[in-house]
Amino acid sequence: MEHGTIERELHIDASPEMVFDVVSNPEHVREWWPDEAEYPVVPGGAGRICFGDPVDGGTWVQFTVVDAVPHRLFSFRWTHAEGEVAAPDNSMLVVFELEPAGSGTRLRMTESGFRERGWDEAKAAAEHADHVTGWDHYLPRLTAYAARLGASA
Repeated sequence: MEHGTIERELHIDASPEMVFDVVSNPEHVREWWPDEAEYPVVPGGAGRICFGDPVDGGTWVQFTVVDAVPHRLFSFRWTHAEGEVAAPDNSMLVVFELEPAGSGTRLRMTESGFRERGWDEAKAAAEHADHVTGWDHYLPRLTAYAARLGASA
């Protein structure tokens, strides 16, 4: 089985402008993905996200914005070690591509980098499976949250 990339395509009942904010702005991101998010929404913006209670043992993960093109594209690298500059051989790349679709937005999410990390087959398979499970949990939350915001806008 190939463990190189995770791809998902979603339809969201909200405008591309709203969806871009939901996938890029830390205030919105923490409503559907991590419990805390701290980073500037600019290319090269470095920060971190936390899963779990940040005050009581949450897991902080490094996060670096790669690209931020309003209403069209947001990408970032994550999971690199603290103190390291995010690069293809030490981090995962997540890309959110947005395009208008009827009255909503088509969102394509791709995560890659499993092969580039240099892990053996078992480690690559385990990390890939863990991320598949994670995205399968979090992406429906993104869709529901963005649709709620879109309905109230």
